[in-house]
Amino acid sequence: MLFEPITVGALTLPHRVVMAPMTRSRSAQPGDVPRALNATYYAQRASAALILSEATQVDPRGKGYAYTPGMYSDAQVEGWRGVTDAVHEAGGLIAAQLWHVGRMSHVDFHDGAPPVSSSALAGPGKVWLGGDQPFVPTSTPRALRTEEIPDVVATFGRAARQAKAAGFDGVELHGANGYLVQQFLSDAVNRRDDAYGGSVQNRIRFAVEVLTAMCEVWAPDRVGMRVSPGLGVNGCDESDPVPLYSALCDAVNDLGIAYLDVVEFYGPPKHKPESPNDVQRMIRERFEGRYLANGGYDLNSAERALSRGDADAIVFGKPFISNPDLPRRLREAAPIAKWDKATFYGGEEAGYTDYPCLE
Repeated sequence: MLFEPITVGALTLPHRVVMAPMTRSRSAQPGDVPRALNATYYAQRASAALILSEATQVDPRGKGYAYTPGMYSDAQVEGWRGVTDAVHEAGGLIAAQLWHVGRMSHVDFHDGAPPVSSSALAGPGKVWLGGDQPFVPTSTPRALRTEEIPDVVATFGRAARQAKAAGFDGVELHGANGYLVQQFLSDAVNRRDDAYGGSVQNRIRFAVEVLTAMCEVWAPDRVGMRVSPGLGVNGCDESDPVPLYSALCDAVNDLGIAYLDVVEFYGPPKHKPESPNDVQRMIRERFEGRYLANGGYDLNSAERALSRGDADAIVFGKPFISNPDLPRRLREAAPIAKWDKATFYGGEEAGYTDYPCLE
């Protein structure tokens, strides 16, 4: 089933091997502008059924790691146009993942000002400031004022418009992995007492408003969302994820978005659970769009999930780094080349565009 075609909203995919969004920190400086090297990298991987771009900040305040690209300046749009043109010329499809890191940031990225979040609670993770500098603890954020939130929502709408101008085939909201959207969803982080905090309906409000803004620019059948329910990444624990994501599913069903990109697991395939957990099963049953399963999949587990009806397509991450022709390797059961973790972030061609395809 992995190589059967499928429609995901308005997009017709030739198979079901999707490339995950992966931060690689190689945009041109200054300005966080995509460049020719990035176009080469994505075009090499255009045999993916759909490429989900690396997370792309919607505003300078949304940045939390060195050299990550943006989607707010004219230069960035022009740079991304080079990427999308290269992917399309190679026969591929690519959607832009839109991102605001929230508290997963550092004052050095914001001229000394604190990052923003749902509440003024520091995150447990670390961020990279670039160059030879080590990963450093995040800075304590300040809570967004209620009257500021509409402007943050609007940055996603503007970035969605920029992504359309850049030639993308769709957009995905990054609502996972402990970044700003999940900082509103998580009751461990969101301590607000206004319309954006407390109840489940209040905590999903920010995500729904952002998706609504994106759907005002793009037809909903070209919009998706990434979620990581119940995984507690970067301190965003959710005490009762089933009712939280039940409410979110109902809201996004009303919007009619094309898919959910569900991060199910972090770790090597050998440790991946055999079956979905309660919240994953609930999302699969309740959400009316396509379910893209992400996390620790290999060929066997991917085929098993599709054949059981647990997912509609499978999102692969690190294997795409070192195997630009991953769909062919999976189809032919060819060896999967190992990646070099030391070259994940920053740098030039090494560990980025120099991995070979099969002969």
